[in-house]
Amino acid sequence: MSANACGAKSARNSGTPAPIATGGVPAGTASHYFADRDDLLDHTARHIHHRLTPDPAVIGALLHAPRDRALVTALMHDLLRRIDADRSGYLAMLELRLEATRRPEVRARLTATVRQELEANIAYHLDEGFPGDRETVVVLYLAMTGLLVEHLTLPDVLGPENLPALVDTLVARTVPAG
Repeated sequence: MSANACGAKSARNSGTPAPIATGGVPAGTASHYFADRDDLLDHTARHIHHRLTPDPAVIGALLHAPRDRALVTALMHDLLRRIDADRSGYLAMLELRLEATRRPEVRARLTATVRQELEANIAYHLDEGFPGDRETVVVLYLAMTGLLVEHLTLPDVLGPENLPALVDTLVARTVPAG
């Protein structure tokens, strides 16, 4: 299934055939690969997370810097750049989150996927010696998620010209110096 198809058409308002058809594959194809609609949505969520994974070359270049607030700021700017480059992928994830509010099976699977990703980010932050603690990462995650949702769904509320400064402020107020 195309993540773009999922982002373009609400998971709630489209049956499995609609996103599959949008992806350019014959009807019935999904049943060969996925046990049910929840399995299809779970694989879609994992695929979207993979699409939004940082470019190893970009991250490799950034990680030559000291593990300080400035590096966290650079990483958050890279996150914003990646989300802007793959808006449909992030919007598809938002659609899946909405679907999770209506379907307990989707909620359980998506919660596991997002929690695993968050725990990996927390572990990485702590293991690499970035400033702050577990709560720093959680607050940063929540703040960036809110900023991204606002930017992608109602971009004129904050204005795209203000985003870089907002990311700087968000990190400065969340991540301790040092």
